[in-house]
Amino acid sequence: MKSDNARQGMQQAPARSLFNALGFTKEEMKKPMVGIVSSYNEIVPGHMNIDKIVEAVRIGVAEAGGVPVVFPAIAVCDGIAMGHVGMKYSLVTRDLIADSTECMAIAHQFDALVCVPNCDKNVPGLLMAAARLDLPTVFVSGGPMLAGHVNGHKTSLSSMFEAVGAHAAGKMTEEDVLEYERKVCPTCGSCSGMYTANSMNCLTEAIGMGLPGNGTIPAVYSERIRLAKMAGYAVMDMYNKGITARQIMTKDAILNALTVDMALGCSTNSMLHLPAIAHEIGFDFDISFANPISEKTPNLCHLAPAGPTYMEDLNEAGGVYAVMKELSELNLLKEDCMTVTGKTIGEAIAGAVNRNPEVIRPLDNPYSKTGGLAVLKGNLAPDGSVVKRSAVVEEMMVHEGPARVFDCEEDAIAAIKGGKIVEGDVVVIRYEGPKGGPGMREMLNPTSAIAGMGLGSSVALITDGRFSGASRGASIGHVSPEAAVGGPIALVEEGDIIAIDIPNMKLDIKVSDEELAARKAKWQPREPKVTTGYAARYAKMVTSGNRGAVLELD
Repeated sequence: MKSDNARQGMQQAPARSLFNALGFTKEEMKKPMVGIVSSYNEIVPGHMNIDKIVEAVRIGVAEAGGVPVVFPAIAVCDGIAMGHVGMKYSLVTRDLIADSTECMAIAHQFDALVCVPNCDKNVPGLLMAAARLDLPTVFVSGGPMLAGHVNGHKTSLSSMFEAVGAHAAGKMTEEDVLEYERKVCPTCGSCSGMYTANSMNCLTEAIGMGLPGNGTIPAVYSERIRLAKMAGYAVMDMYNKGITARQIMTKDAILNALTVDMALGCSTNSMLHLPAIAHEIGFDFDISFANPISEKTPNLCHLAPAGPTYMEDLNEAGGVYAVMKELSELNLLKEDCMTVTGKTIGEAIAGAVNRNPEVIRPLDNPYSKTGGLAVLKGNLAPDGSVVKRSAVVEEMMVHEGPARVFDCEEDAIAAIKGGKIVEGDVVVIRYEGPKGGPGMREMLNPTSAIAGMGLGSSVALITDGRFSGASRGASIGHVSPEAAVGGPIALVEEGDIIAIDIPNMKLDIKVSDEELAARKAKWQPREPKVTTGYAARYAKMVTSGNRGAVLELD
């Protein structure tokens, strides 16, 4: 046992005295020590129930012969952090979570881990740590929130943000907004659409690191408590069989996840997190991989904000495994990949059934023959940009319009809500990338304001920042290189014509190469927006969005 390094032999007598202080028995000192990474806190709705999940995991580990030991991981609520300086401190936590988990696991020589995440950066951060540590590891999330109900219709957080835009446009009263405020988030759990948290929890299943139902069983269902106990059993089974995280988290497993991503219509943030997870196993994940996979992968699901269904509906329809079973009929998955169930992907999904063809479209009736995400390139984004095309209306798939240029999110929101953005415009928000933000803020407020004001089918938004999974419309993020390093987005001027062609994966500015070169010669780097603390250190080490915003020493 790895934990013997900390517990056995005369040299470790001082350590054993500290284990005695923890209340360990002699019997426990001989058993595998399983770290349970608890993301519980009282500020994130997706995490307020995790204490119950953790307790169930503890029971499962103990019943299966291990010694459960809980330690914490931080998590930010992106919805609460949205629209102000707090959003600079969301993406950056992904690396804090990975680093701190690595530190705790190695310092205390855990034999195995169960990770209990739920929200946006918490899931990929712990997957990154799992890949680094290569221990027997199982994930069990806190689960999704149930959908809200307003005026007889299901709804979710994205509707709340759009209600604010509708109010600014005079289309909704303050009382109407208050009705949404009271009802769109009715339970604990990660917000109920196919937003980033639920995307990553579903993709954890696709990678093979979570048990069936990890991404879809609602937070308030007792079934999730049972799932947590099973995660405790599963990690001990992995330990006994010598199965570790990197045996599961392979290149093929990550490409499986990207394929499932296309079918589910996941958040564009998955195109930040999958490259970062791949980086931890030494796989150089190019976001351009998305396009050939998308071209052969049908989009089978339109969950909110792309459509009227929610995570609870996907769960009842058969969950992620039912989607994967559909994809297996086209031989789109590497079915020999291992999972934490001890079975291969092919074996694990063999019994899956699509119980609702309206929620999970069958192969003969997809929403589209191509996947939910696309990577666009061109002279505005030489290294790529990302759009959730499954959430783009048909009339905006090809669009040209004048650039309306803003150097921060706040200025763009003021212009949108002030009625200064009109049909046909292309809103450009720059200096919000990984370095320039710093922290690559999500742009849910401006996209929601555009949608709420009735401009969602006529106005596009382009940024070197990123979007919430709750964003919809022609929202193109991760533009790389970013403005802060002199990327072409820094050279756009008010009124320049921007050409968007999603079917042909193109994003261009209609300015000559000579004019762009002249502008580049005059461009000067901006002073950093944050000069102290963690965010300043992060800005110096972070790479571009197309590389997953991973940290590098040089």
